[in-house]
Amino acid sequence: MSSNLIAWFEIYVQDIGRARAFYEQVLGCTLSRLPVEAVEMWAFPGPTPEAPAPGALMQVPGLPSGGNSCVLYLHCADCAEAAARVEAAGGQLRRPKMSIGSYGFVALALDTEGNLFGLLSSV
Repeated sequence: MSSNLIAWFEIYVQDIGRARAFYEQVLGCTLSRLPVEAVEMWAFPGPTPEAPAPGALMQVPGLPSGGNSCVLYLHCADCAEAAARVEAAGGQLRRPKMSIGSYGFVALALDTEGNLFGLLSSV
């Protein structure tokens, strides 16, 4: 198991340009556009030893931002196997294992407290 379970994070936004300008100014960095279909994503720099968990701003039509609209993706050996254990542990599977191209595979679930989280694996 990795020493850092956070494999990826997403911050959902309504105005990607405004949000990108905000984070670039606050953090003094430049975000990079990710080649993802159907949504617009801008990645934070990294990973680096100082910031080992990569992530991105994400604008998805119809998905609200605000409140606590961040999703953490936790690393696992095979997200299908981990997702299969979600309901037995008291959670709800929201999206079974799906490919995200060269980035690997993800599954989405709700924990027992209603928090959305992702599972990420390379297989």
